Amino acid sequence: MFLEFAQTYEKRFTSFAPPAPAADRSAWEALPQETADRLSREGAAALREGWSQILATDFLEFSRTGNREQFESKQFSRRTRLNSLILAECAEHQGRYLDEIVNGLWLICGEPAWQLPAHNAYLRDTPQLPFPDVRRPVLDLFAAETGAVLAAARYVMKEELDQISPLISTLIQERLQERILTPYLTEHFWWMGDGTSPMNNWTVWCTQNVLLAAALSGLPQETLRAVFEKACRSIDYFLDEYGEDGCCDEGAQYYRHAGLCLFGCMEILNGMTGGHFSALYQELKIRNIAAYIRQVHVSGPYYINFSDCSPVAGRCSAREFLFGKRTGDSLLMRLAAQDNRGGADPLLAAEHNLYYRLQAVFAQQEMAAFPTDAPLPQEDLYYPSAGLFLARDERFCLAVKAGDNDDSHNHNDTGSFTIYKDGRPLFADIGVETYQKKTFSPQRYEIWTMQSQYHNLPSFLGCEAEKAAECPYGYEPSFGDPRSREILAASSPSLCAAIQHNGPEYRASQVEYAFQPDQARIQMDIAGAYPDPRVRSYQRTVILEKGKGITIWDRADCAPLKPVLSLITYETPRWQEEDSALLIGDLAQCRIQGASAVLIQRLPITDNRLKTAWEHDMWRTLVVLKGNEGKLEIR
Repeated sequence: MFLEFAQTYEKRFTSFAPPAPAADRSAWEALPQETADRLSREGAAALREGWSQILATDFLEFSRTGNREQFESKQFSRRTRLNSLILAECAEHQGRYLDEIVNGLWLICGEPAWQLPAHNAYLRDTPQLPFPDVRRPVLDLFAAETGAVLAAARYVMKEELDQISPLISTLIQERLQERILTPYLTEHFWWMGDGTSPMNNWTVWCTQNVLLAAALSGLPQETLRAVFEKACRSIDYFLDEYGEDGCCDEGAQYYRHAGLCLFGCMEILNGMTGGHFSALYQELKIRNIAAYIRQVHVSGPYYINFSDCSPVAGRCSAREFLFGKRTGDSLLMRLAAQDNRGGADPLLAAEHNLYYRLQAVFAQQEMAAFPTDAPLPQEDLYYPSAGLFLARDERFCLAVKAGDNDDSHNHNDTGSFTIYKDGRPLFADIGVETYQKKTFSPQRYEIWTMQSQYHNLPSFLGCEAEKAAECPYGYEPSFGDPRSREILAASSPSLCAAIQHNGPEYRASQVEYAFQPDQARIQMDIAGAYPDPRVRSYQRTVILEKGKGITIWDRADCAPLKPVLSLITYETPRWQEEDSALLIGDLAQCRIQGASAVLIQRLPITDNRLKTAWEHDMWRTLVVLKGNEGKLEIR
């Protein structure tokens, strides 16, 4: 699609002009005073900060301990501080931030490498080198993003920097050539695509930032042509991974790096070609990719989440608004305008990418004027490309994950459900902890949040210990909690639990769904997601009866194994034996038919990344079924 359009463009490339150089005083002085004042306050706060010191041992920390934060927090803080200083200088234009801007550019240009330690490898899924090779730069997500930051910084501040010394711009251009443009055109990194390897958000995220660096660097036409066509080829590889439905199988949080970076690529390509790619905004797949984020929005900060995505996936901002504008999606524009109006950070002070911040600054007036009073209608729908089922009524929002365990950023969650009631999490998907070395390694599924027994799914008691040893990812002893033994010991002579496995072959089958005015229903057999052949069938049916509640009916053929349901809640659950009901805080009641034993476990939330979504501990309720059938009635 994109490469075909690229090859029909035969004119000279035009100058891409994001909003707006500091020297364009008419543009900056036209900003609302509130926006200008906020930029000044953020700049003044940044002026009081110091520049982080990045040491060699910070880079080495990842290979030594697996810790990513030590290096990343220091690298990222330099970019965000520089952005705030630049935007404040643009707003005031009095020169008081210039010295610190030059210091920031000097420091970033002087870094030995721009890639993250966690990405310091030349081949996909190979061990990272402990130290960067300065002779051969690695072009990863944040090397590309650093290139975009420097290119945008020079574009915005060139006149002011040249008054100090034209050699500042020369230094930036040398670094861009050395670390972005030359590697891009002479090396093949996996995210560029080859037509067979699977792609993910890296493809358009890196491509967008390389395009930005190239488009703002005044390159010769033949060099721009080479970048232009290579970028379009990669975008096509990225789009090949998407179904026509536009579902992001990495989840709502990664939409910001997938769908929105596709939008960023399109904006830059159109800027370079005088709108040559504009017609592609009306392609059904592109429009569906844009709409995905509003379809999985629940309420307030919450989104339907799965895989490594957090339920608090970040508020919409100018990029969603502009994507909606280009694709004619007024509902997406309304969601973004609502979020922007109610958010604490409308100018994206915590954002690394200066280009995004410029978009946010100059979209403020249009977003503020956009009507947001009408409610946002959300339809029931099914995304066949990822097996994601969504249904709603006035009180409940239900999501069920069919598909398989081979998503990008996969968790073993085939068949799991997520439920919100009155905009609050009822049955939850926990998300993922802070990334560490193990997160993207062969040991990934040793991490508890990746495992099926920490999703709203069954496990099966009674497997032999020697079988467990043969398949360490397929089984977990006693659900990871010694207290489980007390209540589950009577259920099986062995406390090994069969759990789901990762891979494309571990999937749901016989998936059927239907949407009617008074009911939404999905059913599937998830036995294929479990490696134990004795799990012959596990039929799960989930029904939202509009205005009444949700019923989940499970029927298993798994003898001699015994099904045990895991139910993950945010509000504190309490088992009411006389009514066979699980009371979930003050939010809901879940009547459970077919339970022989119930165990409630606290799940401590101590990780910093999880704490951004969950303010207190979570809970897992283990429900041992008497026989092969269980039913949940949620009201």
